[in-house]
Amino acid sequence: MRFLDVKTDFAFKKVFGSEQSKNVLISFLNAIIDFGEERVTDLTIVDPYQIPLLKGMKDSYVDVKAVLSNQSKVIVEMQVLNVEGFEKRVLYNAAKLYSTQLKKSGKYTTLEPIIALTLTDFEMFPEFAKTISYWNLREREVLLQYSNDIELIFAELPKFTKTEAELSSITDKWLYFVKHAGELEFVPESFTEPQLLEAFDIANTAGLSEEELDIQFKRQDFIAMQQGALEKAAKDGLEQGLAQGVEQGKIETALNMLRDQVPVETICKYTGLDKDIIEQLRQRDKE
Repeated sequence: MRFLDVKTDFAFKKVFGSEQSKNVLISFLNAIIDFGEERVTDLTIVDPYQIPLLKGMKDSYVDVKAVLSNQSKVIVEMQVLNVEGFEKRVLYNAAKLYSTQLKKSGKYTTLEPIIALTLTDFEMFPEFAKTISYWNLREREVLLQYSNDIELIFAELPKFTKTEAELSSITDKWLYFVKHAGELEFVPESFTEPQLLEAFDIANTAGLSEEELDIQFKRQDFIAMQQGALEKAAKDGLEQGLAQGVEQGKIETALNMLRDQVPVETICKYTGLDKDIIEQLRQRDKE
């Protein structure tokens, strides 16, 4: 038995955003988000999973939108690549969904709260070790809350390191499912909750059409290529930075030696810089 890698956009949308995913998504949200004494009891999935739409996707993320029974709106997003501007896009999408609720001549009092839950396959906040973090508008010093109408919640999968034997809550199990489903060959014995079993059933590759399997393969390949491109860019940037740093160090050394009236030939010997460059440095230092 094999399961989809739920971290890919196609699989994430299929598991949590299909027409049959309602109970799965309710369980997932109640497990991941701390609603206090309240619980999600019902929701409507907006723009459910559709193969034709997923075919044309050219990005590394997908979102699932739902309206809860109390009319709060939730965006659930899976992001596998730490691309530039990602954190701004999360805020933009939440603010956009909040503002577009207000129709022409509408009243601000009609605006309903927005929750943006983002799961990342990379660390966003290395400053702390907690896996799930909550963010909203507060006064800077006394931390008094201005509004909870827009709340950003992040679940950083790399920070979740529990093994199957260490899972102790439904929250642990859902995080483990999202992070490891694609690596498993059977449903873990401790996963007895109906909604988790349903999620595994949806993610079971045996139940997919050839078209769906092809899309999943292409999405995994696309994400792998994007990840490789990011890693190469980071490596090239590091090498370029090191080279520039070495060159800058040589120039500073040459300038210091010139100021100490060290002969040009000696400076060339110890810095590896050409005589012409050293003479240019001498002239620039005099200006």
